Amino acid sequence: MEELDLKELFSLFWNKKAEIALITIVLMIIGIIYSYFFVTPEYTAKTSLVLVQSSSTASQTGDSSITATDLTMNSKLVSTYSDIIKRNIILGQVGKNLNLSEDEIERIKNKISVSSVSDTEIIDIKVKDGDPNYAAEIANEIATVFSDKIVDIYNISNLYLLDRAVAEEAPSNVNHLKDIAIFTFIGLVISVAYVLVFNMLDTTIKTEEDVEKYTGLVVLTSIPDYEAEFRNTKGGKR
Repeated sequence: MEELDLKELFSLFWNKKAEIALITIVLMIIGIIYSYFFVTPEYTAKTSLVLVQSSSTASQTGDSSITATDLTMNSKLVSTYSDIIKRNIILGQVGKNLNLSEDEIERIKNKISVSSVSDTEIIDIKVKDGDPNYAAEIANEIATVFSDKIVDIYNISNLYLLDRAVAEEAPSNVNHLKDIAIFTFIGLVISVAYVLVFNMLDTTIKTEEDVEKYTGLVVLTSIPDYEAEFRNTKGGKR
């Protein structure tokens, strides 16, 4: 592709401003349609658990304060607990408690995310669903079942329900302004690329500089457009 200086580049884009605006507006309209009519709203419900001193340790020592040993053990258990939450031993019991079918359990398994808050013993359980009340119900039931199962698995009770999930009013996957901005930016990029490619493929000669550039010949003279000058002169008479 031939090199363009800033002046030529600005002139090129200015001459194609209508095409650039049209392509950008078309993509912006597509973004509006996509964001408002094609994105299925999903709601995220979050419940939080925190690891505390186990009740068995407290009963043995008679001290309810959290020790360094408790913190060390809890930090090691966070990742293990986060993995257990999505296991069938937990979700199977959740399904029984809420009368869910196996297909429904498999469906919600893909909607569950478990994460630990950095440098803490807090575990966040998030559930996404098109029904905000259903998402909150699933998240809270998982937290309840998990807390009970940990007692059976480890014979310790070191989980405390920090926050219960509540039904969200606004969907978590819908951001109209962001979607429209992305599509508008894509339209702008496409329009700029179109102008540059069009210019690269356009080999027509328009100016004296083009003659010298493409032929290597020096332009000695040019034929003026007398009709254009005549029209301009006539238009200037009063």
